[in-house]
Amino acid sequence: MDASEHTGTAGAGFSGAVGLVLARPARLLGIEPFFMEFIAGIEERLAERGLSLLLHVVADQEAEIAAYRRWAERGLVEAVVVVNRTVDDRRLPVLRELGLPAVLAGAGSDAPGGGAEAGGGGGTPMPAVRTDDAGPVREALAHLLDLGHRRIARVSGPTGLLHTRARTEALVEGCREAGVEPVVVEGDYSDESGARLTAELLRRPEPPTAILYDNDVMAVAGLGAAKEMGVAVPERLSLIAWDDSTMCRLASPPLTTMSVDVHQYGVLVAESVLELVDGLPVAERWSPAARCVPRGSTARCAVPSTA
Repeated sequence: MDASEHTGTAGAGFSGAVGLVLARPARLLGIEPFFMEFIAGIEERLAERGLSLLLHVVADQEAEIAAYRRWAERGLVEAVVVVNRTVDDRRLPVLRELGLPAVLAGAGSDAPGGGAEAGGGGGTPMPAVRTDDAGPVREALAHLLDLGHRRIARVSGPTGLLHTRARTEALVEGCREAGVEPVVVEGDYSDESGARLTAELLRRPEPPTAILYDNDVMAVAGLGAAKEMGVAVPERLSLIAWDDSTMCRLASPPLTTMSVDVHQYGVLVAESVLELVDGLPVAERWSPAARCVPRGSTARCAVPSTA
């Protein structure tokens, strides 16, 4: 991984690099396993072709766009990978304007633009590696409903992200069909938000008997918060994490998770990037589907519900 903005190939006419800008606090990158595994998958496949990954971590989307402009002006990358699509995403029109080839990672099947992602501003659709955000939520919900849970909460990621909205909509729709009204609160993927929001949920007059988290970091922190409050997991509270990782398996009790092969996801994104750089048609790809892996943090609901 090259964390600088210099590839050492200036003037060669071919940068030999693919760019990835992550607009998120750097401290989160250090504690969240998802992007480390994702990056490793991308790098593994790119290295087979002698390409490198140029990684840049910035504070927000404005800084991300500025990085794209610098890279395009200096010819530092052959293409970029775009992650974390947002509502009214300004990045894609800018990439079109710059003529910077891009692959969208995690684009949903119903994302704006249809097809392979028009990406705003019209023109040729951008290639994408798609993700089913709704299906795994339904699977997680079915697991909890089968265990008798009716007071269900979700600690989501930032609501401005398209995949967050898709997951929330799937949960709300599934709960409506089951005659359940879920509680959804917004986190930011950090351990601090996971612990704080879990504590707030458990202080409610009718606290949830099950909580679904949008990542593993918030779930592990939520488990710690429950223990501090004397709420036994899974006897009184069931927890499900998203993105299986070592921290989920080593937790006590081990966390039930929506497990995703994140490394393979990165490999698939790199495959699409290589086709794009080679000037070939980019095949439609889907990221590995998340699947529910029951462990020790979910059990049959033992708390009577008034729902």
